[in-house]
Amino acid sequence: NIFIMDKTKSLPPILYVDDEEDNLTVFNSAFRRDYEVYLALSGQEGLEILKKHEIHLIITDQRMPEMTGIQFLEKIIPDYPDCIRMILTGFSDIEAIIQAINTGRVYRYITKPWSKGELKINIDKALETYHLREQNRKLIESLKEANQTLEQKVIERTQKIEEQNREITCSIQYASKIQKALLPPNEEMKKSLPSCFILSKPRDIVSGDYYWLAQKDGKVIIAVADCTGHGVPGAFMSIL
Repeated sequence: NIFIMDKTKSLPPILYVDDEEDNLTVFNSAFRRDYEVYLALSGQEGLEILKKHEIHLIITDQRMPEMTGIQFLEKIIPDYPDCIRMILTGFSDIEAIIQAINTGRVYRYITKPWSKGELKINIDKALETYHLREQNRKLIESLKEANQTLEQKVIERTQKIEEQNREITCSIQYASKIQKALLPPNEEMKKSLPSCFILSKPRDIVSGDYYWLAQKDGKVIIAVADCTGHGVPGAFMSIL
């Protein structure tokens, strides 16, 4: 796939680092119409440019004084991890290539002399990779933001449900007090039936069953009732 550049938008910014000024001039002349080209004669100059400008692609010579291309790429990784990195050099020993890939995380290792058409294809592919990574990064950030929003809504909804449950439970507990106040006290029951005991275990705080006791004409009348209904509705039937 070839990266097709939209001419209506700003040119993609790339940085070329080479200690030979003639190489910089040739590179700039070849690609200045296609990209926003920044040039640096050393790794240190490249670092200064990166501080001031957003760069999508970095192309660097390998063998340079003070700081090699691999050392330069390795140095920028922590602060500029999203930049695509390429080596453009006249040396092609295998050890240098392996070191560039492992240490500098190099996207392409291209040897000199370079062909404008071939190099442009590699640059466009690198920029396409950059934009795809950027889109993926933004998508991941959007998903994270959406998940955080959803989690917050779940937390708020859970808190609301818990608050509603507390309010309902408090109301039912208050109804239980009313229900117990309406039932005959244990002391009154034992006066009529000294050896009796009461086992009442409401399923939902308030009971769907009730009992009653009365004395008349020397007789003890006991009523045990099971209200039609289940749970709380049946319990309120028993209160009525």
